[in-house]
Amino acid sequence: MGMTKMIEIDGKQVPFKASAAIPRIYRIKFHRDIYKDLDALGKAVGNGDEGSSHLDMFSLEMFENIAYIMAKHADPSIPDSPEEWLDEFSTFSIYQVLPKIIELWGLNVQTDVESKKTLRN
Repeated sequence: MGMTKMIEIDGKQVPFKASAAIPRIYRIKFHRDIYKDLDALGKAVGNGDEGSSHLDMFSLEMFENIAYIMAKHADPSIPDSPEEWLDEFSTFSIYQVLPKIIELWGLNVQTDVESKKTLRN
């Protein structure tokens, strides 16, 4: 099931999907924990203003990988590598896209928690 959200990137509407499968897909593809990576990215970006962020090249790569996995999950027809997918855009601002991805992930997790509470009652 999961949740899907359209996010504008470089003038294009791109679907992103968050579901319970994302942590597994991300772990298999990149051998990393998406929960830890999203937390680190959220802290590095700070309040979303470029001057106060602490993003390094590794953080940018984590962001691109997370965005790619969530986009590929929403639309399996996109290319099979983050590099090929990113090549479809001329610009891709982490400061515009990351907060929307974090919001989508948060809504998905919140929905999952509410579903579990309903099952227990």
